[in-house]
Amino acid sequence: MPKQDSLAVTVLVLVEAGSKYETKDINGISHFLEHMCFKGTEKRPRAIDIASELDGIGASYNAFTSLEYTGYYVKTEPKRFDVALDVVSDIYLNQTLAAEEIDKERGVIIEEINMYEDLPMRKVQDLFLELLYGDQPAGWDVAGKKEIIQKLTRDDFLKYKSEHYLPQSTIIVVAGQFSESEAVDKVKQAFSQIKLSPKSGKEKTKEEQENPKTLVKFKETDQAHLVVGIRAFDIFDKRRYALEVLSDILGGGMSSRLFQKIREEMGVAYYVHSSADLYTDHGYLAAACGIDKNKINEVTEAILEEFRKLAGKPVEQDELQRAKDHLTGGMMLSLETSDSLANFCGGQEVLTGKVNTPQELADNIQAVTSEEIMSVAQDIFRNDRLNLALIGPFKDKNEFDKLLRL
Repeated sequence: MPKQDSLAVTVLVLVEAGSKYETKDINGISHFLEHMCFKGTEKRPRAIDIASELDGIGASYNAFTSLEYTGYYVKTEPKRFDVALDVVSDIYLNQTLAAEEIDKERGVIIEEINMYEDLPMRKVQDLFLELLYGDQPAGWDVAGKKEIIQKLTRDDFLKYKSEHYLPQSTIIVVAGQFSESEAVDKVKQAFSQIKLSPKSGKEKTKEEQENPKTLVKFKETDQAHLVVGIRAFDIFDKRRYALEVLSDILGGGMSSRLFQKIREEMGVAYYVHSSADLYTDHGYLAAACGIDKNKINEVTEAILEEFRKLAGKPVEQDELQRAKDHLTGGMMLSLETSDSLANFCGGQEVLTGKVNTPQELADNIQAVTSEEIMSVAQDIFRNDRLNLALIGPFKDKNEFDKLLRL
């Protein structure tokens, strides 16, 4: 997407390969392969060859792995576009996957897993997915388990890459200041050697729940970290915009209901927020906060009470408009940079196969009514969709089970 007033250009490659495309015996391979793409290619045989070339032009570069896709990007000055495209296409297409580098990178991955274990604010999100989806790809940790990381072989990587890093599942996004006609020709040339073969699919996510569920992880922490969430629907559901506005009203900013109640009124949290996370075949709404470990009962009840209010009473017009303007204004501001614009377009394409313009999305959000929000709230705020994940110095799960009732 051209943005000629930008001072940068971003080249982003996305591929339909994430933890939801894995089987249990290779869980974590999508993320591990992302790391390996920076460890050497035929043209750039060492990791330092890749890093020094990009550092040498002042580029910003990285990669990421999620449940449904993996991304690789380089952001640089427009005059360095050719270098950015050459490096990104090279690491994506031509990794050497040297066995000795795989063995060294195991330690890096394991330390990354250890890091997340020591970040309960982050870890509780993984715990929540495990609670919702259990032992299926949607419930597995993107980083994988240490015992699996220790066993993955070069053949595992080659097989996984051959099943997923394919032209029909690869998206190249260019955003910022560039010549569109020249960029298209150069991208086609850079990726001309990618080989076509059948793409492996992913297991359909199963939704099974009859009563409220709780998952508690014991950890000696000064602060308790919790997620109270609700099963929702997938990204193709027409109610998605109403859910986004609902989430913003609930915990989208400092004026949101949960921030005002839990931080400003009760004074028991530093961070508190909510989000609507929707994927190709599942989705959820979740409220998260780090709180005084002695205030679990009060905070959980406060969150549930806000759920009940949204289902029981229409949102007033001024609060509704503030939430919609907060969402659309924040989206527009976030798209000032070329990398954000690339992710905005690419994320839509890889998940839905369609790219809406920022204005189209803003129009959809602004069209949401108070009645639609209450209807969605009534649909999803039910005991058979309600879940609580918690990390803190607690050993008795049963004491929290009784809290969950709408």
